[in-house]
Amino acid sequence: MDRKEVKTLAITAAKARLLAVEAVHRCASGHPGGSLSVLDVLTVLYFHTMRVDPQNPADPDRDRFVLSKGHCTPALYATLALRGYYAVEELELFRSIKGHMSGHPDMVNVKGVDMSTGSLGQGISAAVGMAIAGKLDGKDYRVYAALGDGEIEEGQVWEAAMAAAKYKLDNLCAVVDVNGLQIDGKTADVMPSEPLDAKFAAFNWNVIHVDGHDYEALAAAFDVAKTVKGKPTVILAKTTKGKGVSFMENDAGWHGKAPNDEQMEQARAELTARMKELEAM
Repeated sequence: MDRKEVKTLAITAAKARLLAVEAVHRCASGHPGGSLSVLDVLTVLYFHTMRVDPQNPADPDRDRFVLSKGHCTPALYATLALRGYYAVEELELFRSIKGHMSGHPDMVNVKGVDMSTGSLGQGISAAVGMAIAGKLDGKDYRVYAALGDGEIEEGQVWEAAMAAAKYKLDNLCAVVDVNGLQIDGKTADVMPSEPLDAKFAAFNWNVIHVDGHDYEALAAAFDVAKTVKGKPTVILAKTTKGKGVSFMENDAGWHGKAPNDEQMEQARAELTARMKELEAM
């Protein structure tokens, strides 16, 4: 990945962050904190790593993505819009009774969504099923899933992890968005999950640590995952909840709260300034 592509990815992520926060503000509902923390992961996946075609979203040979932390649709919907699956203007229908973009991923009504999710823990199980299907069908597509570090408190996640190892799903790559916060506060206080690397290794997963806001490091981690044979890979991405908006960063209170008009203006100013800074580099 050269400097030009890194710059392009950074600008794309900044645009997606603004679209995501605007969507939440517009309907006065949604989850900005975890959406902003996972956005760099989604940007690298959809604009660098994954084999997808927005003009043929149902291509049976495409790579799949499952947003297991399904409440973070502001990030997913914004990314899909910028990738060309639908017009950016459709984001105005986010969480609107008049629209089709519900607060959780909807594979029936939103183009580009590979799995409807929302109940935490179920998305990774669906991803395991997709990966098994790929093996059975002799397909070479890869399956990616993004989980929250609060979500992995769900026991179903670990049942899926066991199954993925049993069936040697080297076509599966999970990413845990390790921002350290969930709706009730620090994950370390609510339900400690560390050491995550040792836990996944004990379940016979290949484990990679990465800075979840470093585009080159993320791309390299996904490339390494493709070379691993005989076991699934998990990327533990260290992130900042609310990344990109100063007053949201590292604040659990922004897990599921919409900004008011004044806060939206500040967020827009910060993200717009960031885009201009990147474009001038």
